[in-house]
Amino acid sequence: MTQRSDTHAPMTIENAPGLRAQTVPELRDIIPQVTDDIPSVPQTDQHCLDYLRRLLLGPTPEEAATFMAHALAPRHAIWWGHECLQAMPDLLDDDDRRMLGMVAAWVGEPDEDHRTAVLDAAQAAELRGPGVWLGLATGWTGGSMSRPDLPMVPPPPFVLGRALNAAILTVLARVPQDRRGRMLSHYVNMGEVLAKSG
Repeated sequence: MTQRSDTHAPMTIENAPGLRAQTVPELRDIIPQVTDDIPSVPQTDQHCLDYLRRLLLGPTPEEAATFMAHALAPRHAIWWGHECLQAMPDLLDDDDRRMLGMVAAWVGEPDEDHRTAVLDAAQAAELRGPGVWLGLATGWTGGSMSRPDLPMVPPPPFVLGRALNAAILTVLARVPQDRRGRMLSHYVNMGEVLAKSG
């Protein structure tokens, strides 16, 4: 039996339909603020999933979660956030659980009524825990950021990723230190599975 001598994951060849873009430069064209959030420079035309794995093995592995929050297509991104929070139910409070229910309703039926209901509830929350950040991200998947009686203000693409990143890192901060790295890897692996799904 021959053993592999390399320790690197194979390069991604197939498209990942759950991503906003396939390569890091394409994603940075759509969301230039990714460069502000993750200054690490990718290889030329590096696939998003290859860059994601590199970040996870880098000096600041949390950047992999930040990148995934920006890279996933909106509905995939919100479901990823939902599943990350659901993976640690003992670390959630009643407000988080209430928001998760509303977010799941939007993912199941991503219409304007569900989106505005989640956004209104998140904006009315007194504290911004992981569930509220996920609710804000859901509210910023489209439509308008302003009240219905004001002119429409479409959310810029980067605000969804930043709110989702806040949700992920906030719940991750509640994980005991000795389990945090394992949980982060689990989150990133879930995101990669969703990225590869249609």
